[in-house]
Amino acid sequence: MATLLYRLGRFSFRRRWLTLVAWVMLLGLFGVGAANLSGPTSDELAIPGTESLQALEVVTDQFHGGTDTASARVVFTAPGEAGLTGPQQQAAVRAAIGALRTAPQVTAVEDPYEAMTIAPDGRTAYATVDYAVVAAEVDATSREALLAAGDPARQAGIGVEYSGEVTELDDAGSGTEGLGLIVAAVVLVITFGSLVAAGLPVLTALIGVGIGLLGIQISTGFLDLTSNTADLAVMLGLAVGIDYALFILSRYRHELTNGHSGEEAAGRAAGAAGSAVVFAGLTVIIALAALAVVGIPFLASMGVAAAGTVAVAVVISLSLVPALLGFAGRRVLPRAQRRGVDRPAGTPMGERWARGVVRHRVPALVLSLVVVGIVALPGLGLTLALPDDSTAAGESTQRRAYDQLAAGFGAGMNGPLLVVVEAAAGQASGAGEQARRIISGLDGVLLVTPAEPNRAGDVATLTVIPRSGPLSEDTRELVHDIRARQGSFTAATGGATLAVTGRTAVDIDVSEKINDALLPYLAVVVGLAFLLLLVVFRSILVPIKATLGFLLSVAASFGALVFIFQQGHLADLVGIESTGPIVSFIPIFLIGILFGLAMDYEVFLIIRAREEFVRGSTPNDAIVSGLRHGARVVTAAALIMMSVFAGFVLADDIIIKSLGFALAFGVAVDAFLVRMTIVPAVLSLLGRSAWWLPAWLGRIIPDVDVEGERLTRRLAGEESPAGGGPVPGETVGAQRQ
Repeated sequence: MATLLYRLGRFSFRRRWLTLVAWVMLLGLFGVGAANLSGPTSDELAIPGTESLQALEVVTDQFHGGTDTASARVVFTAPGEAGLTGPQQQAAVRAAIGALRTAPQVTAVEDPYEAMTIAPDGRTAYATVDYAVVAAEVDATSREALLAAGDPARQAGIGVEYSGEVTELDDAGSGTEGLGLIVAAVVLVITFGSLVAAGLPVLTALIGVGIGLLGIQISTGFLDLTSNTADLAVMLGLAVGIDYALFILSRYRHELTNGHSGEEAAGRAAGAAGSAVVFAGLTVIIALAALAVVGIPFLASMGVAAAGTVAVAVVISLSLVPALLGFAGRRVLPRAQRRGVDRPAGTPMGERWARGVVRHRVPALVLSLVVVGIVALPGLGLTLALPDDSTAAGESTQRRAYDQLAAGFGAGMNGPLLVVVEAAAGQASGAGEQARRIISGLDGVLLVTPAEPNRAGDVATLTVIPRSGPLSEDTRELVHDIRARQGSFTAATGGATLAVTGRTAVDIDVSEKINDALLPYLAVVVGLAFLLLLVVFRSILVPIKATLGFLLSVAASFGALVFIFQQGHLADLVGIESTGPIVSFIPIFLIGILFGLAMDYEVFLIIRAREEFVRGSTPNDAIVSGLRHGARVVTAAALIMMSVFAGFVLADDIIIKSLGFALAFGVAVDAFLVRMTIVPAVLSLLGRSAWWLPAWLGRIIPDVDVEGERLTRRLAGEESPAGGGPVPGETVGAQRQ
């Protein structure tokens, strides 16, 4: 592979105009495709086969003509003593209802005075607005009419707020990723000492993200993708795109200082560092694509879309980056180096740090483990749920509507349950009333509405209002209590069945399904990590140590996430106005992404230690050499990723905010605490046994030659036929023992 990448690097450098034009044309083609083939995104986080979704399909077929049309809720609140019952207030509310009924695409609006949807104190009421189309087909004109319909009530001093899927507009992006890019650029300038070198990784990352986003837009015309898919792709695409280009660029600069021509330096950089980039990218891609095995469609589609963006970043780093290096030439070097001025050589910080860790390995290991343990401790209380309007931004109309309904009617009004009763023709009404009596006697039930049968009389629905909110554990238990009455209900009604659905029940089922998939997915990722590192390092203990380190990083990230986003400590620092359970799919994404990033750092730091040990260095000297050559680049890469991820903490979307924080924190722990402290300490304690591999296993596993050893030897032989050894400064990959 290294030889192929070497040829690709030289070709891209030599034919740089052709390579650049090809990428620009590809970007243009994707743009044309996105303009003509894109479709709407969907935020429906449902899982086929769950009880709630099956029951919801029955309701859609029997009561909505097979189409699950959109709806909205308009909440009216009057602060005065007269509330909403005074003549002026009633006239104002009814004027708003009249405007809603004439709004485009609206089929029905419930008058709160006729439907009796007024709170006991008379100060809060709500109206339900039904549409003729699904939420994705409600156009901007209809949304504007919905929001404007409340003007007559507002003019009378009545507060009007909105909730429901119609009001959930696609997030156009907050631009917070720009702040991360600025910090990343500063880190690159400090690392390379050249504006050209600093700008190149950012430019190529932006091109990769652009292609990835356009590809996702094209995919929305054929697949159901959530609106968060694009944010996830931007987050990952920027981080890995900059990092992978950084590794290639760093190696190119090294080869230039060794006296190689630009074309040769580009080929060697692609052959050596490029091989590691391919491995690093594959780990992230495989981890994200593995989300397909957990059986949750929306997670699988998000994972595959993000994996595609990472794949684009890998290909760009191997082809477009060498081409742009051809345009930049030696301008990627600091001005002093271009002029031939040698800076005084000192002991690199990475070497000083490594020697300190090796010298004090036991205290360093114990202290690091204690710190990780303390940070991870809150993670034991992790609870998962899908976000609702209670987690929306405090100033949003959805959040205000949620709070007003909870204050007027109780928390359960925001999370009603829909019970679906199926019976023989003509018997659903009686069976529904039997279900109403059973459910009314359960703890946690505030209200159960009378059964509403369909025309055939074989299906009836009941609305159950819990005493607790939709994210409460009490509501979760109530759903399970109702389902537990299935057997006795069927016996009492002679064969009728009941099922619980509604958004709250669907969210509970999705959360539990994701929670059940978390450990199996973690096992798949850990097993994959062990096998990949076994092949790369040709060692038993190094992969075990690496996977355990990955688990430490995940545990610390979970702990910090729970501490801030669930328990509310330091919430003001990240702009959180309300806390609650962690978004259900954040942990599973966190595992997949951190896995790939952790393996990046493991390879770039430890592969050099491996090669030095094979050459005859002592275990401790090999460790010091690995950090001396890799710590600077890995530190820059980690700081860049942290900056990009941390930029998303400023986003309003709680999903993007929490994922950005968890990834930034996880990268910090993995790079600086695990890979640069715990790993060297453990390797020093293990000594020579760290690199032991049974001879029979060494004959079975392939030699992937991540660092391009065979390429190095071939090139060295071509340059000095009598020598045949590696070129000074070259790195050598894992060798067979």
